[in-house]
Amino acid sequence: MVFELAHIVILPGKAAEFEAGVAEAVPLFLRAKGCGGVKLHRTIEHPEQYVLQVQWSNVDDHMITFRESADFQEWRRLVGSYFKEPPVVVHTEVVVE
Repeated sequence: MVFELAHIVILPGKAAEFEAGVAEAVPLFLRAKGCGGVKLHRTIEHPEQYVLQVQWSNVDDHMITFRESADFQEWRRLVGSYFKEPPVVVHTEVVVE
């Protein structure tokens, strides 16, 4: 299992619209091959910064299967206009619990 962590900075004053777009997009992720869940975290100290956390079976389910799908294009349509800059995406694995 891996976690996609997408660090997202949005345009000022667009939090409600962005969060609504993410909520609308959740089913797109959940029906994707290998997706085990999705969460959106807002940074308390910097409310225009978010971390999207998506659980995947493996990196390829995210980077190939999902990123090359129509659902990814719909995700970007729903939220992309709120991005202040391109998201920074990393993949992590749990090494200590």
